[in-house]
Amino acid sequence: MTMENGLARLIEDSGFRDDVLHGLSGHRRSVPSRWLYDDRGSELFEEITRLEEYYPTRTEAGILREAAKPIGAFVWPRPVVVESGAGAAVKTALLLAALDRPAEYLAVDLAGDFMSSSVARLGSQFPGLKVGLRVADFTRDFDLPDGLGAAPRLGFFPGSTFGNLSEDEAVALLWRMRRQLGEGGRAIIGIDLRKGLDRLLPAYDDGDGVTAAFNLNLLERMNRELGANFQPDAFRHEARWNPDECAVEMHIVSLSPQIVTIAGFDFWTGDSIHTESSRKYDAQSFTRLAELGGWDVAELWTDADRLFAVFGLVAAEPAQAR
Repeated sequence: MTMENGLARLIEDSGFRDDVLHGLSGHRRSVPSRWLYDDRGSELFEEITRLEEYYPTRTEAGILREAAKPIGAFVWPRPVVVESGAGAAVKTALLLAALDRPAEYLAVDLAGDFMSSSVARLGSQFPGLKVGLRVADFTRDFDLPDGLGAAPRLGFFPGSTFGNLSEDEAVALLWRMRRQLGEGGRAIIGIDLRKGLDRLLPAYDDGDGVTAAFNLNLLERMNRELGANFQPDAFRHEARWNPDECAVEMHIVSLSPQIVTIAGFDFWTGDSIHTESSRKYDAQSFTRLAELGGWDVAELWTDADRLFAVFGLVAAEPAQAR
């Protein structure tokens, strides 16, 4: 483990404990979705992306393949690519292949150990590409590494991760990207579109139970890292539709009365921990958020069934301080 990874781990441990204690103390118990993605959670999520029910990954990958030429035309030659929440970086390879001689790639992710192999693979796949990893929580303020190429910079935020953010968090993220990418910056962001519940809910509650294992892994993480004594078998995974938020919610639901030895939290039958919201957008609602975050929508690519969309953004002028 590098010194940067070690320091990031100390900060992460403190942030995890604070978020859990604060979240479980509330009337509506919750833990931020970013804590689902430890190394084991990241592995399980990559397994989810290969499930038949989980359409977003393969649909977005198809869009990136089909729109490779217009995406390449949208981005200037030799860009510096900064990707937030990179995961296994499978779609990153599709983007890099579409670009004209990308000069540098930086992955930003909390799961540093998991990401190291993905970044190394990209370096081998694209000879001459300078690759790097910044272990950081992209939902909070962080600095890009010294020495990162100044311009032109392209932000890449694929997947449906944007939907995990509240409106305030989404706007803050967009402004952070706007500042980090600089004047003339551009961004490519993946957005899961609104659709029927018959397609949405199975994507978050698959028949093989992989999503359930992914969600319940949070209990294992709290046991391991925070000294809790959750019994995962005493909880179940549940996916719910929240029409007010236009979001699929994931919950961990208690099956019986129990007390957990992390500040003595008690759970009654049916009590739940809200672990993730996955908000769904249409072009108009996302465009409004993009504008609030300092961007203009310049391009929109989607699949034939309009399940998913990839937006091309350009930094709005003039930049506003935030």
